[in-house]
Amino acid sequence: MADLDSVQALTFDVFGTVVDWRRSIIREGEVLGRAKGLTVDWAKFADTWRGLYQPMLSRVRNGELPWTKLDTLHRMSLDRLLVDFGIAGLSEAEIDHLNRAWHRLDPWPDAVEGLTRLRRRFILATCSNGNVAMMVDMARRAGLPWDAILGAETARHYKPLPEAYLITAELLGLRPEQCMMVAAHNGDLAAAAGCGLRTAFVPRPEEHGPGQNTDLAPRRDYDAVAKDFVDLALKLGC
Repeated sequence: MADLDSVQALTFDVFGTVVDWRRSIIREGEVLGRAKGLTVDWAKFADTWRGLYQPMLSRVRNGELPWTKLDTLHRMSLDRLLVDFGIAGLSEAEIDHLNRAWHRLDPWPDAVEGLTRLRRRFILATCSNGNVAMMVDMARRAGLPWDAILGAETARHYKPLPEAYLITAELLGLRPEQCMMVAAHNGDLAAAAGCGLRTAFVPRPEEHGPGQNTDLAPRRDYDAVAKDFVDLALKLGC
């Protein structure tokens, strides 16, 4: 643990770090499948959908696409998946509801308790690639006690571009070193550290399901490492 007395805000990656996107998307698919009589490998569907995430963000980062919010990028990917998985017979309303499954992701079991404790001492803000409406819906459904919804849409830049981190700190009225980025992903934290933010690693070894072999341990010396958010709160004196 480093000296963290200057840290005033914690900024959080959300997908995978705060919420369990994989099991949530599988759940949503299974509900749809039962209602529509679809035979689909929903685990593969969830993994494939998430697998298109970074390539779609890269199209925005490199200028191939203009600024496009994540809901729209998810829908572009979903339209492709419906063809690839042979899913037919859905109405536009049903497709839109499935696309908005990302608004209904379940938190990890420790998330709400840990965030609530951390909020006693720190400002809590998202620093996610998810768009504002998505983050708001997710927070209201799951009871996530954010003080601010920030990140890619407010910065108009997708992580790991520096602007996503720096504008988030600026909007909180803080210097980068007064913010601590909390994430389950080494790459996200490395980018945040490169912008001057403090960093906390919280592994989520079940994010990608059984057999996950990435982000199981810290790859560098972070300011804090904790097993979950409750443990992080304890380590940060909350």
